[in-house]
Amino acid sequence: MQATLQPADGQPRDAATVVLLRDGASGLEVFLMKRSGLSDTFGEAYVFPGGKLDAHDQSPTALAALDTPLGTLVQHLGEPELEGSVAAGLFVAALREMFEEAGVLLAQGNSRPCGATSGDWQAWLASPETQLQASQLVPWSRWVTPRMAALSKKRFDTRFFLALAPANQVASHDNFETTASVWLTPKEALQRYDRGEIEMAPPQIMSLAHLARFDNAADVLHAARQQMPPCICPENYTDNGEVFLCYPGDPQHSVHQRALPGPTRLYIRNKRFLPEGGLERLWS
Repeated sequence: MQATLQPADGQPRDAATVVLLRDGASGLEVFLMKRSGLSDTFGEAYVFPGGKLDAHDQSPTALAALDTPLGTLVQHLGEPELEGSVAAGLFVAALREMFEEAGVLLAQGNSRPCGATSGDWQAWLASPETQLQASQLVPWSRWVTPRMAALSKKRFDTRFFLALAPANQVASHDNFETTASVWLTPKEALQRYDRGEIEMAPPQIMSLAHLARFDNAADVLHAARQQMPPCICPENYTDNGEVFLCYPGDPQHSVHQRALPGPTRLYIRNKRFLPEGGLERLWS
């Protein structure tokens, strides 16, 4: 994956991502999936399940299936200016993408969808017994692609949600949009990235650095519920010919209040995104 800055589209597209958590033998683990090399967004990178908000996610049928009122979902996102149907649609998109890409369904009803296609999902939503468990999603952060992007010309306004993986379901890649999947501790995922064994984009790197500070899933979810999701829009700068991405709280960033723990910059070196002082700065 080549890390070069390029102009991105003007208006970011609404999207949703789910960070699936579980407690493993070595502590907190996160589910990561490898994007297909044919993908036009983050091809071959390891990402969390997610994708764009689509019109069906905001349909009356989809919104009626949610187990939480629209007003409450708007409040949880911390975006009072957002139209209720869009806010609720983002929860639907997160649940749908998690099911389609990872096979994990947070819902109640007499039967699961028979497959991961759009038609199956829509038909299942029409059942009066269907209830999507938006209440199991915890808004965590909001990432907006900068106008000069490092990996893609497309811009996204992505809401990151946390969710505890159900003990009775097995998360796995779909062999279409994603070609591999793995549960890793956040620190191990970052170490594999540092060794060049996997590729990742900056939002995943910084999110994993944040998660590496927690011992278990309950602590992460509790911390997320105590705050409004911060909005993170990286800004790009050049210092002595070296390009870096900076985040809120960095002296160069237009937002002075810190949004994330750890380093406030990632330098682009040898096609990798790394903090000054080495990888361990991400979680120390």
